[in-house]
Amino acid sequence: MNAKHNINVASPADPAAELLCSSNFGTFFGVSQEIFDTVWQKLTAPEGNSVGYVSMEIGADPDVFQPLKKLLLKEDIQQSKHLLANTILQKYLNGPRKIPNYSGGLGVLAGDTLKSFADLHMPVFGISLLYRGGYFSQIVDSKVGQIDHATQWNPESTPTLFPLCNPKHPEQPLEIEVPFFNGRSEPLRVTAQVWMKMEISEQLDYFTPEFLFDYSLPGAPDWITEAAGQLYNATSDVVKANQRRMLGSAVLPLLSALGFTSQTIHLNEQHGVTVTLHLILQELESIFGNNFASIVTDDDILSAAERVSQKIVYTIHTPVKAGHDRFSRQMYSSISHAAFQRILNLVALDDDNAHEYNFTAMAMRINRSINSVSRLHRDVTRQQFPAFAKKIKAITNGVHHLTWISDARAALFDSVPSIRNWRDVPGCFASLAIEDYPELTTGLQKAWKEDNHHLIAYINEMLEHHRTQMTETWIDPPNYLSRLNKPDWLEPNVFTIGFARRFSTYKRADLIFDDIPALAKILVDNDWPVNFLFAGKAHPEDEPGKSVLKLILDCQEELYTLSNGLGKLVFIPGYDMLIAKRMVSGVHAWLNSPKRPLEASGTSGMKAAMNGVPNISVLDGWWAEGYHEGKTGWKFGYDGPVDDADLSEDPSTLLYAEDSSSFYQLLPNILEIFYSQPEVFLTKAINNLKLNVPIFNTHRMTAEYIHTYDLKLTKQEATKIDIFRSLYQSESAEE
Repeated sequence: MNAKHNINVASPADPAAELLCSSNFGTFFGVSQEIFDTVWQKLTAPEGNSVGYVSMEIGADPDVFQPLKKLLLKEDIQQSKHLLANTILQKYLNGPRKIPNYSGGLGVLAGDTLKSFADLHMPVFGISLLYRGGYFSQIVDSKVGQIDHATQWNPESTPTLFPLCNPKHPEQPLEIEVPFFNGRSEPLRVTAQVWMKMEISEQLDYFTPEFLFDYSLPGAPDWITEAAGQLYNATSDVVKANQRRMLGSAVLPLLSALGFTSQTIHLNEQHGVTVTLHLILQELESIFGNNFASIVTDDDILSAAERVSQKIVYTIHTPVKAGHDRFSRQMYSSISHAAFQRILNLVALDDDNAHEYNFTAMAMRINRSINSVSRLHRDVTRQQFPAFAKKIKAITNGVHHLTWISDARAALFDSVPSIRNWRDVPGCFASLAIEDYPELTTGLQKAWKEDNHHLIAYINEMLEHHRTQMTETWIDPPNYLSRLNKPDWLEPNVFTIGFARRFSTYKRADLIFDDIPALAKILVDNDWPVNFLFAGKAHPEDEPGKSVLKLILDCQEELYTLSNGLGKLVFIPGYDMLIAKRMVSGVHAWLNSPKRPLEASGTSGMKAAMNGVPNISVLDGWWAEGYHEGKTGWKFGYDGPVDDADLSEDPSTLLYAEDSSSFYQLLPNILEIFYSQPEVFLTKAINNLKLNVPIFNTHRMTAEYIHTYDLKLTKQEATKIDIFRSLYQSESAEE
């Protein structure tokens, strides 16, 4: 076998067939049988030395990272004599690839995390839901704004997804029975089909399995069907609560069905926290028997909850109130039963509202460790949950560098001697040798120019498509430039600012357009052209977020006119990971303008930094750690003490006038540097590679998580993890 890729393409054997692997749960494609067996044995070992990573959304789009397909194309593996291998291969090479099971940062982070677990060969598996309606597909109309509709896709034809089969009846899919009480003492058992996606390591020598629960089955109750179709369905609190239950309540049935023995469950946000209710029930039944409900005291319940907490690791991702699940006690009583209500009354009380259960508070109580996603977010979370302040630590987020560094940059890094091992050791950027600087600087200029040209060409093709769309459909193009002549469209090498994320009021996407005459004057007075590229989605039920998106559209013509065509604002509809990768590598600076301190982390700016792209950001989330006193970019806006900060999202508290004015004061300095002092601008780019790539990668982040998991590692594994942990300590010694 080829040590690099575990596939012997030089032998007369059938290379595609070598990628078939099987178990009593079916046949899969992507790694050798030996590798598959190694992973499965780790997850089923009696000692339970493995982790289940539970997330409401997981985004790992193969458009931006697919080492297996890359190998197949590189080695020109297009056919197989093995019938089954050839069938899967053809689907793999030609089938629709997207799995629209994510909406934004939380899901993409989860996908990046699982990819790093695979690269590091850790015994971890992912758990999530499969949404046949996706999140939603976005159409943008200049007059209407965002138009959302269900995504149409077919899991059965998606080559990276595999339906598990029933070991006792291999011709049938694996279906698990998930208990829902719905006000009864005896559970109603609802069926979910189990799918598996394989997050294969960059070296193709390991994988992290990701299991998805599909509740959209024939005969499913209407209340299940309603909740199962679309990610973050918020049409009612009942639907929202049911979707959370469908995630958390299926965890234990999945472990039982697969024979997995994991002793640690990592909750990526509190969405799946109902798994703890079922674990507490298990504890009580094991001690007091089936009739425990009439016997146990509150102290017995709390003791069981404490034992269960030793199995739970909890990551909280937001200080924003809308991110914390709260449900009416009266409503929740109708979808649970008396035992659950007793538990909830003890562990899920809401300090602000006695009539609600607070599931974030429950997750805060039932765990062995709590982490926030940046140092600043840790401080805010301690302020919000003072009772748990001593327990709340920081594990600052990262991104999967192998996913987000562009091909042009990757080719450059491969050629520079001191960082040639960057794929396996992202920390090597910290040791950049001075003799490499000339080659790196020249190469970065060339790669950056190439990525910028690709991005601008993509935008102009989009504008052409929108122009055609204007005459063929009722959609009014979302971009003013589509109405102008092609010479007035975007040009490469013009300073380009990127902004792409979920549209929510506290993220203030429209902040820099608060005073368009002032912004335009900066450009006109100095004859500085600037491209402003925006993308992102607002939740279908978030009308204020949609209004912010519409304001972006409404600013386009005024900015263009007042700036004499120097300021060109473009909105890119249908934001996904492929668009994100084009943007973070093709722009010249990345903009982040949240109200401090409401951005817990903000991973999009990290993706830009991975490509050397400087950030222009409010000093919030990760940027408080990645700013490095201005060596890697610029800060603007309020950056006062967290203790004095207003955590409200009310429009009157969002500091538009103050923070936009700060941006306008900063922008001339940035543009002067870009257009007149390119060597200074490139220094900030190099500093991002040297200072931020070693810190803000998911290899380092997962190494910190592995430390909290208390996994028993071999000496070789422990050494590797210690190396990544040594790159950066989110929780510094003095804290």
